[in-house]
Amino acid sequence: MSDIEFDWQREQRTGIAEAVLCTGKTLTQLVTIVTDANERKASLLLTRLDQNLAAQLLEISIGNFQWIEAASVAVLDNGLPESVTSDCLIVTAGSSDMPVALEAQQTLKFYGVNVSVLADCGVAGLWRLTDQLSRLRRAPVIIAVAGMEGALFSVLAGLVSSVVIAVPRSTGYGVAEGGHAALSSALASCAPGVVTVNIDNGFGAACAMLKILRWHSGAGAAE
Repeated sequence: MSDIEFDWQREQRTGIAEAVLCTGKTLTQLVTIVTDANERKASLLLTRLDQNLAAQLLEISIGNFQWIEAASVAVLDNGLPESVTSDCLIVTAGSSDMPVALEAQQTLKFYGVNVSVLADCGVAGLWRLTDQLSRLRRAPVIIAVAGMEGALFSVLAGLVSSVVIAVPRSTGYGVAEGGHAALSSALASCAPGVVTVNIDNGFGAACAMLKILRWHSGAGAAE
């Protein structure tokens, strides 16, 4: 008896298909899921896939399976949507935030939305952010990824009219360790228009951005 009960109808209900969180899953479980998806001719997004499991899955060679190492994301491609470039942005406070930013970027790409990442825009060198201000102000939605004290969230939301989706990052030490200081900063932000997802949740931030874009275009409205 399989211990896998995958939700193949989720995309029909919510617009977002079930993704595979690989943390804690065995190779056997992942092979079962990927094989089932391939037999259904369904595309599949896998997050938090480490190098060891990725290498084993690539060796087994199930369909058009690709691993994006920098994002710890894999994709089973059975016909992904045609890509469209968006003015939305993903902004990181530092280079240590890139893995989460890339997880968000690859999630959006899976759904056919190409979004650029502006890296290393932390407010300790405020010019790094203000130099990008004209581009930031054209973005309807911005994902901001920051660890340490999470100051980027409030500063950014105080400069733009966009919705800012804050992703606290588990970088830092002392009171900032584990991303909890950044999470508190995001939740307590005095800048209006900041919404917050869980620590390191680049996937969740990307899904929120995607739903906002779909409703804005009318694609998310109920029939």
